[in-house]
Amino acid sequence: MKKHGKNYVEASKLVDKSKVYSVEEAIKTLKSFKKRNFDETVEVALKLNIDAKKTDMSIRNSVVLPNGTGKSKKILVVTKMAAKEAKEAGADYVGDMDMIEKIEKENWFDFDVIVATPDMMAPLGKIGKVLGPKGLMPNPKLGTVTTNVTTAIENIKKGQVEYKNDSYGNVHAIFGKLSFKEEALKENLTTIVKEIIKNKPNGVKGEFIKNISISSTMSPGLKIDVNEF
Repeated sequence: MKKHGKNYVEASKLVDKSKVYSVEEAIKTLKSFKKRNFDETVEVALKLNIDAKKTDMSIRNSVVLPNGTGKSKKILVVTKMAAKEAKEAGADYVGDMDMIEKIEKENWFDFDVIVATPDMMAPLGKIGKVLGPKGLMPNPKLGTVTTNVTTAIENIKKGQVEYKNDSYGNVHAIFGKLSFKEEALKENLTTIVKEIIKNKPNGVKGEFIKNISISSTMSPGLKIDVNEF
């Protein structure tokens, strides 16, 4: 059994595990816990009524949070056709085959996300076994394979988050930092949940979202009312 620290145990005493909280109550409760010596990330977990083994039931996409994530990301753009635009838009690294070789030969991963133009997807595919497990392979559904690298970079800098279901039908996504104002956290959370609802697979029968909970990096989870969304 996992052993939790003193602060986690103290926070758990303030959580009513039999209660379904409103969004406002849950966020207020998270912010009431004893502060850590770092700004905790806040995350939402959704249990979905999907068969994760079926590809047509999978959930994977991205959404730009209205109040950002509180975290900046280093962006690598792999392109031949839009290098100038990528540099002007503020990409941290820009290149083509040189960047692919650097990743492959030097095990270089000093970036958080890759944006690629379609002309570079074949060469990137050759190192897919390296990028895939790290969640770094560009994907058109996520807006990271595009001819419009400027918009892709802008969205990432604004606070674009990716979400996908795991093998159990759960989706986890961050929606800010504990230091954010309550209204900003609520707005970000609502944006993510409504986006997931909008992408409900056609084959789902009955309720789509079984339950939702939110937590911070070092806190217990709080169940929130699905009907608020």
